[in-house]
Amino acid sequence: MITGELKNKIDSIWEIFWTGGLTNPLDVIEQMTYMMFIHDLDDSDNLRAKEAAMLGLPYQSIFADEVQIGDRTIAGNQLKWSIFHDFPAAKMYSVVQEWVFPFIKNLHGDKDSAYAKYMGDAIFKIPTPLMLDKIVTSMDTLYAQMAQVKSSDIRGDVYEYLLSKLSTAGVNGQFRTPRHIIRMMVDLMEPEPDEVICENIRPKMIQFNISRICA
Repeated sequence: MITGELKNKIDSIWEIFWTGGLTNPLDVIEQMTYMMFIHDLDDSDNLRAKEAAMLGLPYQSIFADEVQIGDRTIAGNQLKWSIFHDFPAAKMYSVVQEWVFPFIKNLHGDKDSAYAKYMGDAIFKIPTPLMLDKIVTSMDTLYAQMAQVKSSDIRGDVYEYLLSKLSTAGVNGQFRTPRHIIRMMVDLMEPEPDEVICENIRPKMIQFNISRICA
């Protein structure tokens, strides 16, 4: 359950999208999800680098010294949220639109993978540099607040709140299975790491990969 303060921050980011001309709720959720993915990609890479250093293991960052974007070769660190969020609005906008989005769309080398399938249609829809700058600044504040919440599933709670803004949310119920329910399913089924749990929720069936659930 997210706090009122977090809800207010999410609402303020939502308002930035709406006042900036992006009024379709699905577009807002989609763009916020992409931006959260870009932020988390940086955090995850930094964490893995620190863990590798502590264990004395080699680690190749996805933000290597040089990254190929189309026919251009650029410094990979410019694709990191922690770097480009300090750029002037116009430069940040061009970096995110021309480099970061193409980068995340092609992260998975297998063009037939589920990742490639769902990210292939990713489109950067934030219309202006000023709007992007406001969103990035507000999301930095949101993440600072999220870090203070003692919950392992705070991102799921935030996403659930975003989805609740859709007019169909009250009809369709929850869009995800809460973490404690997933863990109960794992405890009851005692699956092996290479097995899959199927949760039959009409009208669709959601599959949970055990290795990711237990992480």
